[in-house]
Amino acid sequence: MRNPRSLAFDVLVAAGVACLATLPVFLRQTPPALTWVGLVMAAALLVRRSRPLWSMGVISAMALAQVLFWAPRHDPLPFDIAVLIGMYAAVKYSRTLRGGLIAGCVVVIGIVIEVVRHAGADTWWQMSLFYAGICGGVWLMAYTVRQRAIYVTGLEERAASLEREREHLARIAVADERATIARELHDVVAHSLAVMVVQADGGRYALDADPEKSRQALATVAQTGRAALEDMRRLVGLLRGSADQAQGRRRITLAELDALVAGARSAGLAVRVTNTVGPVDAPAVELAVYRIVQEGLTNVLRHAGPDARVDLDLRRDGDDIVVDLTDTGRGGGLGGEGHGLTGMRERVSVHGGTLLAGPRAAGGWQIRAALPLPAALPQAPASPAPPTPAAEKPHAADTLPAGVAA
Repeated sequence: MRNPRSLAFDVLVAAGVACLATLPVFLRQTPPALTWVGLVMAAALLVRRSRPLWSMGVISAMALAQVLFWAPRHDPLPFDIAVLIGMYAAVKYSRTLRGGLIAGCVVVIGIVIEVVRHAGADTWWQMSLFYAGICGGVWLMAYTVRQRAIYVTGLEERAASLEREREHLARIAVADERATIARELHDVVAHSLAVMVVQADGGRYALDADPEKSRQALATVAQTGRAALEDMRRLVGLLRGSADQAQGRRRITLAELDALVAGARSAGLAVRVTNTVGPVDAPAVELAVYRIVQEGLTNVLRHAGPDARVDLDLRRDGDDIVVDLTDTGRGGGLGGEGHGLTGMRERVSVHGGTLLAGPRAAGGWQIRAALPLPAALPQAPASPAPPTPAAEKPHAADTLPAGVAA
């Protein structure tokens, strides 16, 4: 739909040409029939934006009719103005520059005809320069305006594309941030709640038979709850705080796995740990290892049953830290794809590692994750450490069935 302002301007231009075409008739300077030629030219100018070549064609045909049927002295000014306006529109508004070139060639032919009709032997070159200067100037002006419009349109399209890309990246960033928040909340809350539920159930059953054990269970519930509350406060503070606060948050290292395992044991879980990783300086990898072990122990507490035993093996394999966690509980206890397994996969994927998770052939569940250390970090010598004493006799390790991968 055309802009009302541009439509009004085109109507004024056409009306002006029509007035100039009829004025010589009232002054008895041109034949009345010649006025109709000017009026047709004026009408053609109304569609010079939407149909520039069609408008230029009609104007050129009317100019040719005037040349063929009227004497040279009947060359009113409106005809020249209409031709110039039509050429300008053809150059500026045609879909391709070819339309403007065609209009320019038509005007050149018209200049030749005018020179032949009017110029003498001494003045033909002066008239040629005059018409060429005016028509060439109009053509170049229209071409300049056209190129500028194309340039501005390109800039607008590029700006719109960049804006769409920015919005797309913003949506991706928001989705990633939501996934990160969900993963952190799950890791912080799920493990603590699992321990608290187990301890609360145990304390309730032992309330009459063994009050001391019940008090210990309640103390563990309170301690675990306070730790979870502190973790939640730290997480919320990190989400609300600045970049400086984020850099100053507490760093979770592999050394804190001992406290994590101790909490699982206090909940009645038999855990055997073998750790030959040695010292590392990779905070992101250490946090990922901690969260994977935390989620694995949480799943055992929730799904494996009261008699489950856990083997946790942490070792170096070249440039990778390998986490191997197996249990003897009820196999397939995860009951499908849960948030914990999704979070583990996301953490491993961020570091370019691999994750295998699935039921074992002999029963129970196994999680095996390999997380590569940053290439710039030197390889720390691994000093084998004796396994920590197990609350239960360790069980033999089994491999994952083929095709079970997370």
